[in-house]
Amino acid sequence: MLTYQNGGLARDPMTAIADPRAAAITSRGRSGSRRGREIFRTAGSFVLVAAIFAFAVPHFASYRSVWASMEAMTWAQVLLVAAAAAASMISTWIMISSVLPSIRLREAAVVNLGSNAVANTLPAGGALALGVSWAMLSSWGVSTAEYVLYTLVSGVWNVFARLGLPVLALVILATASRPGAGLIAAAGAGLALLAALAAGLGLLMRSESFAIRAGRALQVTLVTACRVARRPASFDIPGSLLGFRDRAGALIAARGWRITAATAASNLTLWLVLLACLRGIGLSQAQVPWQTSLAAFAFVRLLTVLPITPGGLGITELGLIATLAGAGHRDGVQVTAAVLLYRAVTYLPPIPLGVVACLTWRHAPALIHARLADTGQPASSVRGRMRPAGGQRGGQPGEQNVEAAFEFGAAVVAGQDGSQAAEQGKVADR
Repeated sequence: MLTYQNGGLARDPMTAIADPRAAAITSRGRSGSRRGREIFRTAGSFVLVAAIFAFAVPHFASYRSVWASMEAMTWAQVLLVAAAAAASMISTWIMISSVLPSIRLREAAVVNLGSNAVANTLPAGGALALGVSWAMLSSWGVSTAEYVLYTLVSGVWNVFARLGLPVLALVILATASRPGAGLIAAAGAGLALLAALAAGLGLLMRSESFAIRAGRALQVTLVTACRVARRPASFDIPGSLLGFRDRAGALIAARGWRITAATAASNLTLWLVLLACLRGIGLSQAQVPWQTSLAAFAFVRLLTVLPITPGGLGITELGLIATLAGAGHRDGVQVTAAVLLYRAVTYLPPIPLGVVACLTWRHAPALIHARLADTGQPASSVRGRMRPAGGQRGGQPGEQNVEAAFEFGAAVVAGQDGSQAAEQGKVADR
């Protein structure tokens, strides 16, 4: 989005960081070093995941015994797990719709499935998934500013949930047994970070002067870090914070309680899938209390905040198995079977469903977007169409290749700065 100040063009700090056209062009100059980092990251993730599944997981139970435990499940137990997994998926779509009121549930489903398919299969796929979701949402008329606001608000609330879950789990677990030192440490760290972030967000929303001071402090920190890393540093953090404050304030005031409830429901229904898998495999309350499963879930969710592997693959499985089975490996076979089943029903289905969602969006968009269906617009006329933030002059939406979405995500991985994107965005919009 471009604005006019003093007779000239100026960039909007809320959209300067999200122009995939600019990110794709500025990334070419450092393609060699970026390619090396991507290869190293991919190889490191592959080696780590392979080591976990080849050596660490079999230490608790053999895969043959795990498969035997899964085969022993009744149809009622299978349906219980499937219903919990479906409810977890739907709750995530509701959360997306709560942050983006203009998006219907079926559109939120397509965005979630398509981006998850990328995030669960590629190293640093979370950043590449941003490009996929941007492509889909912008093709439905969501502006770049709205998309950035959605990404930031949903991200902040998700961080709040990850930090708050260990605290909740600690309180609940204390009613049933003595919490372990690891959970106490995680809960303490989560509570401290949660309090600091909540206080910072509250001050940011209430005080413009605080936003400016915080922006300047962050600017100095990031500029220093960029100099150490020998990267260009020409971003405008104070302006970005003010832009976020103005837009997020209205959204939080109008829909804050809905976003909070939807985020909490999304996290808790995901835990219910784990609990359903534990009970479906045959682990009783006496063997694995629901309080312990919630504590393990909260601990691993906090552990996987950093995307070391795609979708936390390997790290999530090992963390849950080690926490639930314990040092004595009690019920190790059933616990391992339940955890692998939980990961299978939450990690794998979004991949084929996401492929179907992406193909439908590309080749039959009228099935997804109600406006296209009402107007009878053919799918071929919108194939690959994405509207940039400011649009082109004359009010016509711009034509962009879908590959730009992945280039945008790649630029995020490579750490492209927003000012270069803004400058290129000016050229593209002229």
